[in-house]
Order: sequence, then C-alpha cells, then structure tokens
Amino acid sequence: MVSYQGQNGAKPRGERASARLDVMATPRDVPIREERIRLGQLLKLAGLADSGADARELVQDGAARVNGEVETRRGRRLRRGDVVDVAGDAVRVA
Repeated sequence: MVSYQGQNGAKPRGERASARLDVMATPRDVPIREERIRLGQLLKLAGLADSGADARELVQDGAARVNGEVETRRGRRLRRGDVVDVAGDAVRVA
C-alpha cells in the first residue's frame, strides 16, 4: 500500500479511517433476553467490566465505543446488532 502524506504530514481521512477499522476486532455475539440493554449492563454481561463501578469508569473515560462512536452515557440503550468496543475487544448485541 502506498502511503500518502499531505503538506502538514497528515494522512488523508479515508486512510486513517480504514487503518482504524483494520485494528478493530471481529465482534463476538452476546445474546440478550430483552429487546434492549443498557450499555453498563452489557459491559458487565460481556465481561468487559467486572462491576457497575468499572463500567461507569470505562464509559466516563470515553473508553467505550458504540457502533464506532465514543459513548459517554452508561444508560445508553442498545439493541440487537449494535457493536460495542472497549480497548479492541468488540461485542455485538445478539
């Protein structure tokens, strides 16, 4: 792959975005019983957080991404198909 750098040494947006996607892990499915689940609950269910306090800290620190976007609301309601990533460990609500 040919690397391109602009005048300020920055890579074009598309190249940065594709590099970020290459690093993202293939999500593992985490089944839920209800139609929706809150982000903090999913983090605990998936083993990405040991407790509610750990989940709160991860979310407040901006370490959780939902569908590629940083999410800072622990109560964010997720539905089947949503992908949550924390430090490269990705899970999909199933």
